[in-house]
Order: sequence, then structure tokens, then C-alpha cells
Amino acid sequence: MEAYKPPKYIIISREIINLIESKKIKPGCRIPSENEIIRDHKVSNTTARKVLQEIERGGYVTKIQGKGTIVKDFVVARTVSKVLSFTRNMREMGLTPSTRLIDSLVLDEDVRITVGDKKYLIKSPVFKISRLRFASDTPMMYEKRYISLNLCPDIESENLEKSLYEIYKDKYSLKISRIEQDLSAITIDEFSRQLFDLKQSIPGIKVEGITFCNHNKILEAEESIYRGDKYKFSVQAVP
Repeated sequence: MEAYKPPKYIIISREIINLIESKKIKPGCRIPSENEIIRDHKVSNTTARKVLQEIERGGYVTKIQGKGTIVKDFVVARTVSKVLSFTRNMREMGLTPSTRLIDSLVLDEDVRITVGDKKYLIKSPVFKISRLRFASDTPMMYEKRYISLNLCPDIESENLEKSLYEIYKDKYSLKISRIEQDLSAITIDEFSRQLFDLKQSIPGIKVEGITFCNHNKILEAEESIYRGDKYKFSVQAVP
């Protein structure tokens, strides 16, 4: 059987994406134009146009009138098939993670959340925190987390601007076993827009999730808003 050979536009777009990911084409710089792709790769204008569309669809670039197609500052890739903390995700992207605690509160009531059409309950007491997460000083994500104080007693006395996953592991010997999440497309609301220091509304990604630890105990629930211009989520599936 003859080996599969991807279309020419996929091959060319992958070459350009590799240059972007390796920083050989830096943020703010222009990628090859349609005419340059036609000239350099001896392809039709239809193929060259598909190359640019493929790169733009991947979230790597944006079109600026009078300047061409420009590499975005950075786009974080987050896989939904792998348990990965925000802190580790940023470090793997070569970015410096940081966190600002906005507020925290102990709730003397149960917290209910629905994820994937299943209803979950975190029994009181529950510790609610709101945090703004940064990558190299750029605000990326606003999160609210509801943490089981039955599993993490006195967590409110910890440094809550650290990675929560590291606190779970180091202080409570809790190992994340799985995470279930719902992702939905939204428009960034006014409150989040101010936190992100945005002048206008942009698309966002809302993530609602439930985190399980040792022997499938419910550790926390999450409600987070991710910037749509800085994030792309990837899914891996097998037939």
C-alpha cells in the first residue's frame, strides 16, 4: 500500500509553523505572503491561499491591513487529553507563570456542578478562590476553584499564588487521577475583559471541570475563562 502523502499546502504550512514555533519567525514579524509562497514553492495561488488559511486557523498569525500576515505574540497550546497544571503548561512553552490571588472564602455549604451531563457534589466545607493567571506578565486566564477542605484542611493558610497541584501533592500527598471538563465558546464579559486589560471584547473559552484524586475522590471544581486570542486547545483521539 502506498504511504499517505499530505497535500502540498499542509506540507508548506507545517514548514512555516515550525519556523514560528522555533522562533525563527518571531512574534510581530510577517510570514511569507501569498505571492512569495507561489514564487518559492512553485505552487498555484489556490494552494498558497490554503497555506495561509491553515496557519491562521491554527491561531499562529493575524492579518493586519497594510502589513500582511503577522505572527501573534504567542499562543499557548493546551491538550485536553493530558493532566497538566497551568504552571507546568507555561513552563513547557518557555513562558514564566505567575498568579494573582483576587479573593478567597470558606463556604459552609455544599457545591454542586454539572460536567458532561453528570451532577457532582463537593461536601462542605469548601474553600473558594478566584485567581488571575499570567504568562510572562500577560494575563491569560481567570479561574474560580472550589476545593474540598475535607481533603485539604487549612489550605487557606498556604501561599495560594503557588501551583495548587504542587500544594495538593507536597502538603496533602494527593495525586490527580483524572479531570473531566466541558469547554464552550463565549465572548469575554466586561469583568474578565477588565482583568485581562483588554480594550474590547474578544472570544474566550469557558472551562467547567471536576478534578479527582486518590481513589476517585472529588478534590475540586473549576470555572475558568481562557483568552481566545492566546489559547488553542488540542484533542487527540483514536478510532
